Amino acid sequence: QVQLVESGGGLVQAGGSLRLSCAASLSMIDILRMAWYRQAPGKPRELVATINNAGTTNYTDPVKGRFTISRDNAKNTVHLQMNSLKPEDTAVYYCNAWPRAGGRYWGQGTQVTVSS
Repeated sequence: QVQLVESGGGLVQAGGSLRLSCAASLSMIDILRMAWYRQAPGKPRELVATINNAGTTNYTDPVKGRFTISRDNAKNTVHLQMNSLKPEDTAVYYCNAWPRAGGRYWGQGTQVTVSS
């Protein structure tokens, strides 16, 4: 069982920045890939960004150039730096992990609200 704990959400004005963090109970060495998803009210959950254990990153088009995913292996933590936030970024953001041992795990989510 892998536990993921997100933090860093909140209320910010459009154009502002937030940094989300996800602390894992498992060493990053034992996790193949980490990702951030988001779900806005009335919409399906969507993939925002991924980072694998080689450090390769991928982003969904709406956040490219504004969001940056990174991992701190020493602290077993993944971050999502979000800049130039827009009202349409408002959602609950979820951390997700694919361990080498199998399975898929989710955090409890953190609310991000961007006011216009």
